[in-house]
Order: sequence, then C-alpha cells, then structure tokens
Amino acid sequence: MTNDLQETTSPEPAHIGCTIKTLPPRTQDTAAKIAVTINPANAPYIGSVAAVRASAPIRAFLSVLTAKYWGPAPKPFTVSFLEATPEVLRSRILSHMNAWGATTDLSFVETGGAGVIRITRAGRGYWSYLGTDVLSVPESQPTMCLQGFSMSTPEGEYRRVVRHETGHTLGFPHEHMRGALVARIDPEKAYAYFLRTQGWDRSTVDQQVLTPLNENSIFGTPADETSIMCYQLPGAITKDGDPILGGTDINETDYAFAGRLYPQSRVDLHDNKKMQMSDDMDDWDESDDVPIAAALARFQSL
Repeated sequence: MTNDLQETTSPEPAHIGCTIKTLPPRTQDTAAKIAVTINPANAPYIGSVAAVRASAPIRAFLSVLTAKYWGPAPKPFTVSFLEATPEVLRSRILSHMNAWGATTDLSFVETGGAGVIRITRAGRGYWSYLGTDVLSVPESQPTMCLQGFSMSTPEGEYRRVVRHETGHTLGFPHEHMRGALVARIDPEKAYAYFLRTQGWDRSTVDQQVLTPLNENSIFGTPADETSIMCYQLPGAITKDGDPILGGTDINETDYAFAGRLYPQSRVDLHDNKKMQMSDDMDDWDESDDVPIAAALARFQSL
C-alpha cells in the first residue's frame, strides 16, 4: 500500500528503508491477547493455526498469526513528540497522518503528555510498530521514527513516508511481502542490493522483503504494487527485470480498504482472514514491560 525505497536515475535508492518494529519476544504473547481483546476479529484464522500446529508449538506463532487492527469504533489517537519540535512541524506531520481520515473514523491529535503514538526524529531510519502493538511499548519509548524530518523535507517525502508509517500504526503490513510480489524477487540479488543500499544483513532482508505473508491469513485486496505500503524495488533485483513500482501516496485502493476496516459508517466487519506482520525486533528493560491491564487502560482512554 508508501514506498520506502525510491528508484531515481541511479539504481541506488535515495531514501532510508522502512522496517516494521517487533515487540520483544517475552511480550508478544501478551500483545496478541491485547489485540484480540480489543478487536476479536484479530484472532488467528483457523486455517493458519492448523497449518503451523504440526510443525511447532502453536504459542510460538500466535503473535505472528494475530492481526493488530484497532477495530471499527471511531478513535482519536493522541500523538506526542519525544524531542523539541516546532509547532509548525508538528502540525505538518499530523496533517499527513490524518490523511487516512478521508475514508475512516480515525484521527490523530496532539497531546501535551505521553501520546499513544510517540514520534522521534532522532532515531535511525523510518519505522513504526504494527497497530495495537503500540500499546505494549513503554511510554518512555517511541512508537514511530521519522529520522531527520524537518520543514525542509520535501512534500513528497511527507506523503511517501509519514503516511506509510501511519499505515503501519493502523495495522497495515508491507504490501511488497504479498506472495505474488515476493515471487518476482531474486533472493541473491536482493541480499546484495539491500546490503549495499541499506546495510541490511541477510536475516533482515528475509524478514523485511523475502518472507511472504500467509495468504490464508490475509484480509485484504489483491496484491497492489502501487499501494502506499509497497516498497519501490528496482528491476535489478527482480527475476524478470521489471521493477515493482511501489507507491508514493495513499491510492484509491488503500483508501477503500482502510474505509472497510475503519468505516465512517461504524459498521462492524466479520471476517476471519487477516494480515500478518514482518519483524524487526526492538527491546527495553524487562521492568518497563507494559502489563495487559495497563495496555487495555490506554486503549480505553482513546
């Protein structure tokens, strides 16, 4: 659904790559329970559960198979900034986050305290935790990173990056990890490309690019390479030599799908097929782990 790697006249990307942050393993079971408590439709699709039961203990897969959508009720998410940030810049970032409100009942509003969504511009790269996982992140930690964003950052980057990271916050994984798109990528070429351009090791490339989402657990549209959530990938790493186009702004399909998940009409959805996430783990002191009751209290405050 934004691309995080934009091809220019050079085959090298001009931009930092995005990763989806994953909670520390010790917290993932609790986070999965929180996601299902908040939105029962997040429960793992029974076909996906059956598929992994024979190969490993099911608990190890619950956090992967559990979707992280917030549910259809209208929600104003509070947002705070971890560094001193000029008002004009805060407003500009919020305006792009709120672009998703065109077809949904979701909104993002600044708060003077610790927001449910906490943005840093001093971290490394562009990233966000996925959907309801942000509730399990300690209040001292960011839930989204927009490295180096300022008033001099081009408008196109605000559309491409801020709207993309906000999509992750709403629970949308990377579209380029749909099976139909992953199948077009040559793994060895991808390893070399992302090591050269992003500094990613093979494990990170596997997690962020080469591991397809389980189509049996996806509730979504057909694979859409112009989605805001899709990387732009050069033909140099595809098997057919044609690039994966990637998206530079929320497209009509993105808006329509978001409207189905978070409808302005407030009509609930009853569909068991879900998206799953890719990973990029982060961590903090275990003493800062957010208890399930505290996470649910954050949700109730929305």
